[in-house]
Amino acid sequence: MLKRGARSLLLKTFFGAASVLISVGLIASSQPSAAGPQPETNAKGPFQFQPLQASAACTAGGNADQPFILPAGYGQTIIASEPQFPDLPDMTTLNENGNQAGRYLYRTHEVGTNGAVSVTDLVTGETRILAQQANWGRLDGIAWSPWGTLLIAEERTGGLVYELDGLTGDATARPAIGRKSHEGMRFDPQGNLYSISESNPGYIFKFVPDVNGDLSSGQSYALKIVNATGDRTGEAEWVALDRDQVEANADAAAAAVGATGYNRPEDVEIATATGSNRGGSNILYVAVTGPVGPNDNRILGIDLRESKGGNDHQTAFVFDYVKVGLNTPSDFEMPDNLALDKNGNLYITEDPATAPATGRGDDIWVAVAPSGGSNHGPAASVVRFASLTDCNAEPTGIYFDRSGSTLYVHAQHRGGNGRDKAVAISGQ
Repeated sequence: MLKRGARSLLLKTFFGAASVLISVGLIASSQPSAAGPQPETNAKGPFQFQPLQASAACTAGGNADQPFILPAGYGQTIIASEPQFPDLPDMTTLNENGNQAGRYLYRTHEVGTNGAVSVTDLVTGETRILAQQANWGRLDGIAWSPWGTLLIAEERTGGLVYELDGLTGDATARPAIGRKSHEGMRFDPQGNLYSISESNPGYIFKFVPDVNGDLSSGQSYALKIVNATGDRTGEAEWVALDRDQVEANADAAAAAVGATGYNRPEDVEIATATGSNRGGSNILYVAVTGPVGPNDNRILGIDLRESKGGNDHQTAFVFDYVKVGLNTPSDFEMPDNLALDKNGNLYITEDPATAPATGRGDDIWVAVAPSGGSNHGPAASVVRFASLTDCNAEPTGIYFDRSGSTLYVHAQHRGGNGRDKAVAISGQ
């Protein structure tokens, strides 16, 4: 999410951030939705709605009690508010396994120094700082490991990944994963960790631990297109990187082997956390923010089993899943964070940083899963689910729980009252 800070430093200096949680239930909406006839999403599962036709008409600060414009039938309730946690809450995850799975909601805070991880107990409602260190900066990526630990990552040049105890906050640096500008991270069922470098060109990485469940050492790979079918799509391989170079500069290591670069990849998503039926757990989605335009303003789909087949994930096939001109309108701008629901519908936050000038709030979109056929096809449609009322805010850190009925999302850089808020949004 750093690019908005880089392009809108004055806004970040004078305004705070907001945190919003989205949950599906049966509460009537207290927000107006877009008027007029609207198509159905044709999506299965609990998130079925009539899409918004337009972004919210935003203002500085927006509606502090009702931050989002939502489809008809959806409502929102604030469940927590800053100063229970620090500024700039970013990515989120739940504890995905164990005897209290789903109880604790963790978030990183993208402050420049003295970075923090906060946690909300969803049973008691208590929110507290889990861990904080003066040397942490721009904490962004966060993921729950298959063996029950918490990973956090820094979105800054030479940033590191740290592994935390989810109860005590005790942290250990994991430089073997790579020193780079981190954001999205996700594990596959085999325990491999996928991530990106948010740079230009940015690369897509895979880390395979030497010992499953031990992130202290392992082999890093970078994705390389070897038989192109279009603009950096097609047959691909995971190329092994020099381990020492990865620990010093993972981007340089990827460039040295000719890995394929993309303009500012941001988040990655795979079905492991939600149990989505879209491609099993073998489709990796990558948001590529890039500039406004057709080249890198898209969501890539990466079939991890292609082209040789099997589940070793050594080869891959890269395809365009969401792209302006392919299946989404031109006002879909700069995709940022991703979350899959159980039925394979991909929720996407955008971060164009244009709302103060246009008066249109930033949106959450949904790429509706195709009904069948090839795993390499684009989304059936891309529709607008929600829109922020605050011109200075962006939605970040969306994340579904395993039931598919709760989605978590933050709104950063809020103007006006400036206090972060946690909101439950429910629908039919």
